[in-house]
Amino acid sequence: MRVASEDDLDVLVNFGATMAKETEARELDRVRLRQGILAVLQSSTHGYYLVCDLHDGQGSRNVIGQMLITYEWSDWRNATFWWIQSVYVHPEWRRQGVYRRMHEYIVRSARERPDVCGVRLYVEAENIVAQTAYKRMGMNASHYRMYERDFIFDPS
Repeated sequence: MRVASEDDLDVLVNFGATMAKETEARELDRVRLRQGILAVLQSSTHGYYLVCDLHDGQGSRNVIGQMLITYEWSDWRNATFWWIQSVYVHPEWRRQGVYRRMHEYIVRSARERPDVCGVRLYVEAENIVAQTAYKRMGMNASHYRMYERDFIFDPS
């Protein structure tokens, strides 16, 4: 487990585009996606990517999973929630504990920081597989509903 660097940009773009296609049937603009991921990699104020590597024993590593952590300030708590986003595990490595290891790492890291009050995520309403995985990790459905006005995908 490690924080991603600019060396990971290509795999993060590929994983992000694939995840959007799999979960929401969206074809992302790869130029925009690349710029967005690069913005995170170049400025920790946006958040950071965590990646899970597979080491081949010869010094090479291949990224097999990713998640993006972004921040939400809570005035009620005087602390920050970490949001888990852009989760992707390579298909060959699914159901083998990759997400679990990333999730546990993030929760452990968040608990060690007095300026972090919790971990949140959102999931597509129909994505029962992901919801089941999140429940197994101790996450609970929130009483909040999410609303949005998306200027990129729904510019009207």
